[in-house]
Amino acid sequence: MTHAVSPSTLLRDADPRSLADLSAADYKVVRHTLERLTEDWRSQPGLEDLAREVDLQPIQLQRVFSRWAGLTPKQFLQALTLDHAKALLADAATVLDTSLEVGLSGSSRLHDLFVTHEAMTPGAYRERGRGLAISYGFHPSPFGTALLMVTDKGLAGLAFCDEGGEDDCLADMTRRWPAAGYLRDATVTAPYAQRIFDPSAWQAEQPLRVVFIGSDFEVKVWETLLSIPMGRATTYSHIANRLGNPKASRAVGSAVGRNPISFVVPCHRVLGKGGSLCGYHWGLTRKRAILGWEFGRTGASD
Repeated sequence: MTHAVSPSTLLRDADPRSLADLSAADYKVVRHTLERLTEDWRSQPGLEDLAREVDLQPIQLQRVFSRWAGLTPKQFLQALTLDHAKALLADAATVLDTSLEVGLSGSSRLHDLFVTHEAMTPGAYRERGRGLAISYGFHPSPFGTALLMVTDKGLAGLAFCDEGGEDDCLADMTRRWPAAGYLRDATVTAPYAQRIFDPSAWQAEQPLRVVFIGSDFEVKVWETLLSIPMGRATTYSHIANRLGNPKASRAVGSAVGRNPISFVVPCHRVLGKGGSLCGYHWGLTRKRAILGWEFGRTGASD
């Protein structure tokens, strides 16, 4: 995995851990650094100050951050400036329109997870998941702890939390389908976690199966999100236009906010009209982290 780091050389805790565990430990360092950069970006905090706050040497922080994101802290800050956000949006209409017109969605997306999807029947949604069996498990990821929820048809949910927030995260997700049956079984969800967070496993010939459980309108919005390529962004109003209802920006925003399959269905790539990050159900710091992680893997300046 490209974000894995050796604890013996980069982190003070030298206990042996799996590669996935290492990425979760890295994220704690990265998260603090992201928060600091976000809060004090105008003062351009230096590497030495940032490293001191996470109890690492500057070169250690540089390596952890760079191997995690593909960028140095300084480059990451530059990548998420307003100018960069506007640049991402500058050709968003062209990219999104073209991808939809030529059928580029799901398994045909470039530089991205390969996904094949279907929607649960409207009846299952109206019944709030009644009769649906959902297995769930918590797994380390580059963006903190990930909660994955899987049905016999594929991945139905992906959420994030920080250490200690697992119960609240699970409650948040189960409220979406309160009548479903839930069973904690990490053996079912682990293969999905490995596929999702390891870019080397993103293979067109073996697409990730996902299932949407939502209203017809929500499903249409989530399908549109799948067509936004990694390293690009779009706006709520543009999605509304694509759906043939220019006045539905607010409804689109609500559907984006209710996206149950974070990261895989890239609601984090939806920005405000002026390039602002807007909200994110799992926290703006995590949204910045995901965008930066993707930027480091696509060279989004091209």
